[in-house]
Amino acid sequence: MNEFEKNVQSKRNDAIDSGVAFGVSFAFFAVIFIIAQAIKFIG
Repeated sequence: MNEFEKNVQSKRNDAIDSGVAFGVSFAFFAVIFIIAQAIKFIG
């Protein structure tokens, strides 16, 4: 076992962090898509 496996900085589950990152990026691109569709509809 190497020294980095002995001294872990964060013991949180990586799946939770991955899910949050996916949700935030999905929401960001969804907002961009909604704004583009609104501009298309208005114009």
